[in-house]
Parts: sequence; C-alpha cells; structure tokens
Amino acid sequence: MNMPIHPAPRGKLVAIGGAEDKDSETDILRQVLKFAPKPDPRVGVITTASSIPDEVFAVYCKVFERLGASEVMDIRIRERADAANVAMIDMIKQSDVIFISGGDQMRLTSIFGGSAALTAIRNRYEDGGVIAGTSAGAACQSTTMVYGGNAVDSLRKGAVRMTAGFGLIDGVIIDTHFLERGRFSRLMEVGATNPEYLGLGLGEDAAVLFDDGIIHAFGPGHVILVDSSGITGSNVFDLAEGEAVSVHNVIMHALVNGNAYSLTDRRILSKDELGASKAEKKNAYS
Repeated sequence: MNMPIHPAPRGKLVAIGGAEDKDSETDILRQVLKFAPKPDPRVGVITTASSIPDEVFAVYCKVFERLGASEVMDIRIRERADAANVAMIDMIKQSDVIFISGGDQMRLTSIFGGSAALTAIRNRYEDGGVIAGTSAGAACQSTTMVYGGNAVDSLRKGAVRMTAGFGLIDGVIIDTHFLERGRFSRLMEVGATNPEYLGLGLGEDAAVLFDDGIIHAFGPGHVILVDSSGITGSNVFDLAEGEAVSVHNVIMHALVNGNAYSLTDRRILSKDELGASKAEKKNAYS
C-alpha cells in the first residue's frame, strides 16, 4: 500500500481541498469531467469515507449528471469484504472518472489497503482514467498520509500522525480544508521531520492536477505549498514527544488558478514555460 506506482500513469490525478461548489458554477467538478478520456464519461463515486454515504452519493450523482456524465455509479464499498466484491471492482474498471468523497481518511485506508479494489483503482489510473478526490478523498492519495494533528498547535514533536495512503502520488503530503482550519503548523511539523516531502495545503474550493511532475492549481481557492527541502536547522531530533519544534528557512508559496509548480526542481513555473510544455505535449501526440 505504501509503494509508488510504476511506470508513470497515463491518467489524471486530481486532489480537491473540500467544500467544492456543487450548486452554481461548479468550476472544479466541471473541470474534473473535462479531464476524462471521452466527452460523456462514466463516473464511479466512492463514498466509503462518509458517515452518510447514501446522502453524499445522491448529491454527487445529481451534479455529475447535470455536468454531462453518461452514467453515475454508486461504488458501495462499506466494509473490507466489499473491497473484494467482483461487482464493485467491475464498476471501478468501467469508470472513466473515479471520484472519492470526503469523510474519514482512516476509514478509506483501513478498508481499501491491500485490497483488489485499490489495485483496480491504481490500474485504472495507470490505464488513463481520472482519479479525483475531495477532502479525505484527496488526503488519501499520497504514499504517506496525514490523518491527525491539532490545527491550533501541531508544531510539536509527534503531534502530527501519519500513515500509508493509496500511493497514487509520491513525494508530497496533502492536507485539506487548509486555510479554513488553520493547518499551517501541521505541514510545518511534517517538514521538520520529513524534509523530503513537499507539503501541499488545499484550501476549500481549490484543487490541483498532478500531471507529468507538475502541480497545476485550479479553482477559485488557494493552494499552499510548504517546501522544507532547504531547511537550515531544526531541533526536532533533540526533543521529547510534545515539545515545541523549531525549524528554519521553510519556503512557502500560495498558488491560484492557472499557477503551476515543478515537483522535479521545486519551483514555480512561468507562463512561458507552461506554454512551451503544452506545445511539446501537443506535438508529441499529433
């Protein structure tokens, strides 16, 4: 469950910060469907993380049908046994877009971890499908996942709890509802103990597309990046559990719709570079 996917997937991976607009402009969900490999995609909705899965599915079914989905399927995985159910796995295989709702990400990983359903999701991503998730459905996407930590003061040794995620994207830690719930200290603590990870804080109604080593921000909200790879000092290794962490020279970026960031060399990309990248891809497929 904690292994990154190889070779590089041909699909699209979208992480959404939560509370995305489902009623008016629906910018983010509309864009998710546009990433699909065909104009009238089949959408499979996974509501495993939610405590009210039927109600959540009804909301997403309505919005995806309105946005042009040819079919919206309820992938009803509630318990570990369901993650081996042939009918559920077939729906995953048939989905052009797999959408994972919010709720409790530990419920997602404990039910899907090591399962045939998770293998099917990974395979669908490799084969060209869209995997999108909001809130818990976004946080679970990374190889290592944050599942707890006090938003008020997590900059203390051991305050942030992490475990294995779905392994769809490596090298990042995703946190959601980031600005609205004041979760800066969570990613600061992650960076102090794991400087190799890029902290990715998604505000509500904000999203990113992971594509070929580039993070593309879209939607009305903010995407915050916390880069600790160049830290010059920290006291974390000298501390007992719960003591205050010091960390120096952390770099932060605030991205909005249209901004992009290179995971390879950890820098913001200019509009000219993005334009050149799009032209190269177009030529490669023409």
